[in-house]
Amino acid sequence: MTKEEIETLGRLSRVALSDTEKEAFTGEIESILNYVSAVQAIASENSDSVPTVGVVANVLRADEVTNTPGAHTEVLTAAFPERSENYLVVKKILSNDE
Repeated sequence: MTKEEIETLGRLSRVALSDTEKEAFTGEIESILNYVSAVQAIASENSDSVPTVGVVANVLRADEVTNTPGAHTEVLTAAFPERSENYLVVKKILSNDE
């Protein structure tokens, strides 16, 4: 890239560049563009293959009940400090009053 192209990029991006920065960016941007073109070339060589890791399989299982409903309710509610039927009683922290 030329110094004029760097000035144009600076103006378009609204970044003030000193002459020293313009000179430095000329080489840096050129190396960045070369790197990007190398990555694009590698990506385009393998564009017909989709990268995958390991075997692709459905990892979901059937949605089934694996325990008897209520089988553990009494054991759990017995551990509550205070309860009302099968509910844990807690201190009220929210109110409708303003």
